[in-house]
Amino acid sequence: MNILVINPGSTSTKVGLYEGKNEKVIENITISSDVLNQFSNLYDQTDMRHEQVLDFLRNNGLEPKDLDVIVSRGGLLPPVHAGAYVIDDNLCDIMKNKPAQIHASNLGCLIAREISKEGGDIPAYIYDAVSVDELTDIARLSGAKAYPRVSFSHALNTRAVAMEFCNDNNIDYYNSNIIVAHLGGGISLNFQKNGHLVDIVSSDEGPFSTNRAGAIPVFGCIKIAKEGGHEALQAYEDSIGGLVSYLDTNDAREVEKMISEGNKEAETVYKAMAYQIARSIGSLAVIEQGKLDGILLTGGMSHSKLLTGWVKEYVSFLAPVYIYPGEFEMRSLAHGGYRVMNGEEKADYLK
Repeated sequence: MNILVINPGSTSTKVGLYEGKNEKVIENITISSDVLNQFSNLYDQTDMRHEQVLDFLRNNGLEPKDLDVIVSRGGLLPPVHAGAYVIDDNLCDIMKNKPAQIHASNLGCLIAREISKEGGDIPAYIYDAVSVDELTDIARLSGAKAYPRVSFSHALNTRAVAMEFCNDNNIDYYNSNIIVAHLGGGISLNFQKNGHLVDIVSSDEGPFSTNRAGAIPVFGCIKIAKEGGHEALQAYEDSIGGLVSYLDTNDAREVEKMISEGNKEAETVYKAMAYQIARSIGSLAVIEQGKLDGILLTGGMSHSKLLTGWVKEYVSFLAPVYIYPGEFEMRSLAHGGYRVMNGEEKADYLK
């Protein structure tokens, strides 16, 4: 089974070829700022990125007709459930004209649809979109009726890690309670109950990260907005919060170097990040009255033994803590497509 995986980012498009579940080749196609600046909006990049993916196929001796299935990162659709959706004209229309937010990952399904047509209507799917929303009714309430909580989390990577954990420990994923924390440029956490993300801590309501402020107290938000407008508040949530705000770096490795050199401020900030991660884990633990099969830490910063060590000190009394360093998005997409093609999972159509 030849599987093409497409995962667009803001300045690159990551593409991969899998033979069944086995990775053949992964390439990160970088796009220079000079090229990106030629386009007036995100969707104008579609044709350029499409050609790059076709070149990737040709460089690996394949044409669209040689593929069995295409799997793309889901992008910021309106709320969807976990798992697979068929990439058809309707889904592409919604992604292009009525997305929940504008993000580079929105382009994935548009590229996949074109390649699918060029190959003779090859099956194409998105899998575990960023907008997976399976919140319970009581979890959705925010305290302000007109502004319910919205479910945005690292669903793709965290579900894949939870499935791998269950496979490693002979646990039925669809009969389990697992907390997963994705520790990356943005930090999000979720509680997965019987395979569903029933509650989350999103990157704007939880721990600060390398460059995101996380949950700034409401009165602090009001003050920032009064002084600098909503753009200033957005900047703290996008680029100048977290480690950048405190230590003028977005590199956790640099922070650890500071700590090793005796910088007490850096140690306090890094410990505060661990504390906030642990506090969010603790808040999710109440969902099933503390009945947990495991707590999993993943994402780029989970490589940090210092950070994960502090988190484990706080939360290991709740359940065993397991570390899955890095991210598994490409493999997650490929394996999701593989399961759909093998009939292990069913793909829905976006209404």
